[in-house]
Amino acid sequence: MEKKQDQYRTVRSSKGGILYKEKNSKFLGYAFHVENETEIKQILVALRNEHLGANHVCYAWQLGVEEKTYRANDDGEPNHSAGTPIYGQIQAFEVTNVLVAVVRYFGGTKLGVGGLISAYRTTAQMALNEAKIIQKTLLTPLSLEYDYISMNKVMRIIKKHSLQIESQTMEMQCKLVLSIPKSDFHRVKNLFASLHLVNVKD
Repeated sequence: MEKKQDQYRTVRSSKGGILYKEKNSKFLGYAFHVENETEIKQILVALRNEHLGANHVCYAWQLGVEEKTYRANDDGEPNHSAGTPIYGQIQAFEVTNVLVAVVRYFGGTKLGVGGLISAYRTTAQMALNEAKIIQKTLLTPLSLEYDYISMNKVMRIIKKHSLQIESQTMEMQCKLVLSIPKSDFHRVKNLFASLHLVNVKD
């Protein structure tokens, strides 16, 4: 089945670190659902505070559905030995709005670049396997303003098409904000625009 253009895959945040061991080094993998870079920074600060004795907190993240942005960070490990393999797993799982972080406690034996790549990739994969992957729909807001006498017509359309109400003010001049799946936006907008005395804004 072809995926709709307004649907995307993301994760529910993991509850704890998933442990992977390699030559006495401990790797703890985390996957978080995130919406913006501010949230990412807050999570990374919290992880570093939780693991004060860790040698590295490496991570990769991806944001966006239609236009994606991403970053991968090795946090002192050799270039592209940590952040890049973590980001590779984000791509492999086809998820976005996600932060995957791997905390490393050094065990005294160097793993080499190849060993590090394998360890960070495996830990990221385990974290994403543990996190619940969910399908979400990209929504676009649609604002309506109308007189109270148009209430029944507006609500009839909302109920018939199972539309999601984000906020509403019900007075003599009613205001309502809907969240519409992007692929269905213009069709729904036209339904309301065809109603007399209903002002549609997007």
